[in-house]
Amino acid sequence: MTDQAAKAKRFLELHAGEHPLLMPNPWDAGSAKLLASLGFEALATTSGGFAATLGRLDGCVTRDEAVAHAASIAASTELPVSADFENGFADDPGEVAQTVRMAIEAGLAGCSIEDATGAEDGPPIYDPGTAAARIEAAAEVAHGGPVRLVLTARAENYLHGRPDLRDTIRRLQAYQDAGADVLYAPGLHSIDDIRDVVSAVDRPVNVLTWPGAPSVAELAEVGVARVSVGGAFAFAALGAAMEAAQELLDAGTFGFLGRARAGMKQAKTAFGSAS
Repeated sequence: MTDQAAKAKRFLELHAGEHPLLMPNPWDAGSAKLLASLGFEALATTSGGFAATLGRLDGCVTRDEAVAHAASIAASTELPVSADFENGFADDPGEVAQTVRMAIEAGLAGCSIEDATGAEDGPPIYDPGTAAARIEAAAEVAHGGPVRLVLTARAENYLHGRPDLRDTIRRLQAYQDAGADVLYAPGLHSIDDIRDVVSAVDRPVNVLTWPGAPSVAELAEVGVARVSVGGAFAFAALGAAMEAAQELLDAGTFGFLGRARAGMKQAKTAFGSAS
């Protein structure tokens, strides 16, 4: 078994542990090494966090850019890395499959594909048949070679003004039948809704954190297998930088230097021990 195949196998196994897999989202190789040094067991890229490093909004990164970025993070750590590949950067199932093929070539252990169209005009979510066909094409590639990539299928209703739990569950069930390994409906806020989703499917369920979210212990009680933070860490870092800059600009003081020294200390530890 290759190192990549072993990482993918380990990544899937981590979804069956006694506690939810806590999977933070680094936005570059340095943040990946920092998070790995803290003891996390797997990492995932964030499309919004990466876009911000380029001075762009989420959804404004090309497939080649996203794949190269994910490859750099995968190469920076020994942990399994899954990539946020938005809607596969294509409408056509064959092109979505090509995106997954590129994920394997990039050394990843997993990737996610969402059912949002990304269209400025027209329906924000693919129709159920098209959405399921896209996951089926992705799964054929993800599971068809020596590296069994862990495929996460995302139902995006709640992020696009469609808080329809029944439709979301039907979609996740269809993606499960199409071959997805992990199911994910970002934007679910109610613990009861999360419980209903977990009970309705036979695959591990990922939950995205949000302000006021249930604790990890509460999510574990309803059967959540994985918890991720999306772009939250990346934007928290940007927020801290903005606060430091505002202090310097407005007050002319340097209170931020204490936090900077703590960060430098952690970075020296992480970068010195990481390959």
